[in-house]
Amino acid sequence: MEPSRLSSGEIHVIIGPMFAGKTTALLRRIQTESNNGRNVAVIKSNKDSRYGLDSVVTHDGVKLPCFALADLSSLTQKIGVQDYEKLNVIGIDEAQFFEDLYDFCCKAADDDGKTVILAGLDGDYLRRSFGSVLDVVPLADSVTKLTARCEICGKRAFFTLRKTKETQAELIGGADMYMPVCRQHYNNGQVVNEAGRIVMKSQKIQCVSS
Repeated sequence: MEPSRLSSGEIHVIIGPMFAGKTTALLRRIQTESNNGRNVAVIKSNKDSRYGLDSVVTHDGVKLPCFALADLSSLTQKIGVQDYEKLNVIGIDEAQFFEDLYDFCCKAADDDGKTVILAGLDGDYLRRSFGSVLDVVPLADSVTKLTARCEICGKRAFFTLRKTKETQAELIGGADMYMPVCRQHYNNGQVVNEAGRIVMKSQKIQCVSS
């Protein structure tokens, strides 16, 4: 039996809207694994350069070093075969940006015995499946759905509302472009204008593609 087959891998999925604390939960779990003596690596997409490419950073400034990659399959090439074999835990932030997410998780957990912990958006601003995150759910040992706080009324927020008029699915940004909202204020399409006042969008958000 190959050494990588001796231990069973795991997959843990953390999902939710923006500003729900997904990255915070991911880094907390990675830090706990590291404190327990396990070898860890954190990956993020090289598309997200908001806080630089050498760290995963939460919205409140907590950070850990990471590898910024175009695709997950390049991890072994990036760190070398020997260092990959020594890894026990792989953390993936903004997992929705990786097209090879499903295949990587299958191989890492099923074939290589790694524990994979991924955090990402389950839905885009139109509440449609974003990337391959939901495809990984049937593979997962656990799935955690976090919620945020509605920026308008303070209730639990399950959805991400885009403040701008751009329509592409991948539009990387923070509080300048997105806000967490409850179902009522998602359906109302309400946003905050430059003066900080709540206003109604001229056109209600549609759940179907144009």
